[in-house]
Amino acid sequence: MMKQEIRLSVDPEMIIEAVKAMKKKDQDEFLEDLLAATSPDFIESIKEARADYKSGRVFEHSEVFGK
Repeated sequence: MMKQEIRLSVDPEMIIEAVKAMKKKDQDEFLEDLLAATSPDFIESIKEARADYKSGRVFEHSEVFGK
């Protein structure tokens, strides 16, 4: 199978407008994915949170915030 290369040139303004046009939920998911892809600290915090959850180091909402 022959590989094809596709090159795109996208201005930051186009990305901003596309994100603004998204529904709020989609914006949040996109920005979280972008942050995860560009931030080693964010990825590490996710790994730590998953390890905490797996080992049972979790709290109920009411334990943290009260009733």
